[in-house]
Amino acid sequence: MGFLRSSSSYSSALKWLGFVTAVWVQSISGNNYTFSNYSSALNALKSLMNLNQLQLNNLSVAKDVGKAFGILAGLASDRLSTPVILLIGCFEGLLGYGVQWLVVSRTITPLPYWQMCVFLCMGGNSTTWMNTAVLVTCIRNFRRNRGPVSGILKGYVGLSTAIFTDLCTALFSNDPASFLVLLAVVPFAVCLTAVFFLREIPPASSADEESEETRYFAVFNIVAVVVAVYLQSYDIIGVKTGVFAVAFASILLFLLFSPIAVPFHAFIKSLNRGEQDVEGQIQEPLLSSEIAEEKEVIAVEAAAAAVEEENLVGERKRPVLGEDHTIMEAMLTVDFWVLFVSFLCGVGTGLAVMNNMGQIGLALGYTDVSIFVSMTSIWGFFGRILSGTLSEHFLK
Repeated sequence: MGFLRSSSSYSSALKWLGFVTAVWVQSISGNNYTFSNYSSALNALKSLMNLNQLQLNNLSVAKDVGKAFGILAGLASDRLSTPVILLIGCFEGLLGYGVQWLVVSRTITPLPYWQMCVFLCMGGNSTTWMNTAVLVTCIRNFRRNRGPVSGILKGYVGLSTAIFTDLCTALFSNDPASFLVLLAVVPFAVCLTAVFFLREIPPASSADEESEETRYFAVFNIVAVVVAVYLQSYDIIGVKTGVFAVAFASILLFLLFSPIAVPFHAFIKSLNRGEQDVEGQIQEPLLSSEIAEEKEVIAVEAAAAAVEEENLVGERKRPVLGEDHTIMEAMLTVDFWVLFVSFLCGVGTGLAVMNNMGQIGLALGYTDVSIFVSMTSIWGFFGRILSGTLSEHFLK
């Protein structure tokens, strides 16, 4: 019994380590919303590539079309493991944004227009693989706290635009070519790290574990809000060069790294529980009445499961709302199509604004539009994290 409890505690620590790496992946996977930060560089290529304004606008559309192929990641999630899905996303992003950097930095001659569209599409599609791997795995690991999980992870996706924008402004003076290097290399490195730690682990099975999850999610929420307020303060202050900029970047990286304390805390607790279990085993007889009773319960449950399985031979039970669905099972439900139509009609408006934020800022007379991109990202984060927390509250 002590060994089983200790193993369960260790798996809990590994589960939280996986969630921390999931937060890191989401913190760098919102690159689809950063087009305005390097659209000026693509605009400079307009005359060089002999493009008209409509063709230039269609480059941003190609990026968004990449997300439309997110169905591929969804279908793959039913058949491939989490590490494989992450690897597909990070290599696709490295290629898509890497080629864009080569063109913008004039390292290679501009590619034909259709090829540029393909690579922008690949860059946009890469995030769908990252998001799918992270969300599917973490929601399965924390079945009783799906609202906080989705709110925190999707919140960090929104916040990632501000993270990328402010870091690039602080370290590279908002240079478009350097920004594209960050979009290509950073997600690749973070996803390679997540490959080793993000795994499906059995969810909480007791009231104590559920209560522990609630406390830990509160910590993640607090850290996320602190990061958002810190980014907002940096945008308001407006001093973005020199030692101050380096100090800002260092503190921001520390804040993003700080959630690693949660799995360490869970690991230490698992050690303490293991010691208590060993002491309990020394004091109790090897075959206690509790063990015998548990064996009897297990035998009864196994017999009942066997009977139920016999009754369901040849008949597959359709999953109910809240249980795991395959893609085909989900498409047969009304809820799926309500969500599909809602996203189809609503999500595009936000992308349209974000894609044209650079032109909007220039039209208003601002030479540096990064602050608009960052602030839109930050306030989008607050909406995402509140929606997850409030929805879980009302569902419970």
